[in-house]
Amino acid sequence: MELFNSIFYFVLTIGILIAVHEFGHFIAAKLSKMRVNVFAIGFGLRLFGYNKLKGFTFGSLPKELDLEGNTDYRLCILPLGGYVKVAGMIDESLDREFLNNEPQPWEFRSKSTGKKLFVISAGVIMNVLLAFLIFWGVNIFKPIQHLKTTEVGYIPKGSTIELTGFKQNDKIISIDGKEVVYWDEILNFIFIKRIGEDFSAVVERDGKLTTLNIKSNLLQFDRAEGITLLPKQTKVVINQITSNSPAEMAGLQKEDMFISLNNERIISNKQLIDIVSSNAEKSIPMVYARGKDTISTNVAPNKEGKIGVLSSMIIDAPVEYESYSFFSAGIQAMRNCYETTLLFFNIVSKVILGKVEFAKAFGGPIRIAQMAAQTADVNLFSFINFIALLSLSLAIINILPFPVLDGGHIIIILLEGILQREIPPKVKIAIQNVGFVILLLFMAFVIYTDIMNF
Repeated sequence: MELFNSIFYFVLTIGILIAVHEFGHFIAAKLSKMRVNVFAIGFGLRLFGYNKLKGFTFGSLPKELDLEGNTDYRLCILPLGGYVKVAGMIDESLDREFLNNEPQPWEFRSKSTGKKLFVISAGVIMNVLLAFLIFWGVNIFKPIQHLKTTEVGYIPKGSTIELTGFKQNDKIISIDGKEVVYWDEILNFIFIKRIGEDFSAVVERDGKLTTLNIKSNLLQFDRAEGITLLPKQTKVVINQITSNSPAEMAGLQKEDMFISLNNERIISNKQLIDIVSSNAEKSIPMVYARGKDTISTNVAPNKEGKIGVLSSMIIDAPVEYESYSFFSAGIQAMRNCYETTLLFFNIVSKVILGKVEFAKAFGGPIRIAQMAAQTADVNLFSFINFIALLSLSLAIINILPFPVLDGGHIIIILLEGILQREIPPKVKIAIQNVGFVILLLFMAFVIYTDIMNF
C-alpha cells in the first residue's frame, strides 16, 4: 500500500509540474502565432492522445500524417518529463526534416528574438507563478504554527545529535548569538539555513549556561535516521495494533499514548523501538494514557523484539499562530520564493565545495515519490506546499544555461540575436546531443544515489 501511495503521488506531482511548465511554452507559442505540433506528458512511445484531425486514438500516429497546424495532445510511456514540439525549432526531439524547406511564417525559426525568448522562458515563468500562487494561498488559508518550546527531548544513544553535545532536557537559549523562542526556528536554522556550516549554541543545563561548538557534518539530515532532535513535549500515540500481539494482550488500544516504558519516559518512536528491541521476551513495566485515565501494566516483547504497534509522534507544546491578510500573504509569498531560491543556490554551492553530501541535499524520482506521499499523509496543505517548492526548484534548474534545458536554448537565441544570423543547425544539434547525454548520465547518477539511500 505504501509503494502504491508513493507511485500515485509521484505521478500526480510530476504530472502537475510538467503540465504547468509545458502549458507555459504552449500558450506562449500560440500567442506568438507559432504552430505547436505536439503537447506531450511523458517521453517515448505515445500511449494515447487527441487531435482535431484524428480525434482520440491509441498508439503512435503515422509518420507521414500532416496535422495541418493542429496540436496532438498525448500521454507517453515514460512519466519523467514532457515536451512541447513547436514547428521549426531544433529541440530535444532533434527533428530536422523542416530544415529542407524554406522558413514558414508559423515556425519558431522565422520569429523575432523577443518572441523566441518569450516562448522558451514561458515554462519557467509558469512554474514560478505556480509556486507563488500556492505560497500565497497557503499563507491566506493556513496560519503558520510556531511551537513555543526550546527544550530538548530524547537523544538516541550513538546518534549524531548526541555527538554534537546536546543532552536531554537542555533548553536552547540562542544559536550563533541569536535568541530562539520557537522549535521551528531551531530546526530551520540547523537543518536548512546553516546546513554545511559550523555554529555555536548556548543551552541552559542544570541551571547553568553552556556553550556548544557544533560541527556541521554531524547535523546533516539523514533520511534513514530522520530528524532525531525532538522537543521535550513530543509524545508517542498508537495508530494501529496487530492482532494477538504482546501489545493487544497487554490491553493497549488504538489512540492510547505511551507515557513510560521500562521506567523511561517515552517521547519518540526511536526511543520506543530501542527499548522494546533490547528487552525481547522480558516483561517490562509500561504506563500509558487513555483519554484522561493513566494505566499501569506490563508488556513482554516477543522474541523478535516487537510488541506489535504502529505509532506516530505528536508535539504537545504551546502553539502560536502567525496569520496574513490577503495582500500581506502575497508579499510573504514573494519572500517565500526569494528565500527558497537563495536556499537552492546556497545548498548547491555547499555541495560543490564538499561541505554537504550530494545524497543529503538532492534526490531523484524515488525521493520525490517518498516525500510526496509523506507530505500527502500529513495534510493537503503540506502536499501542495511541497509541489510549490518542487515547482520553484524545477524553474531554477530549467533556467540554468545548460544544453537541452530552457536556459541553454535562451543562450543560443541570445547569441543568434547578437550575431544577427542563425547558428548552423548541425552545431545546434551537436550541442543538444552532448547536453542530452550529460543530462542522462546525471539522471542515472541521481537515481543510483536514490536507490543506494532507499
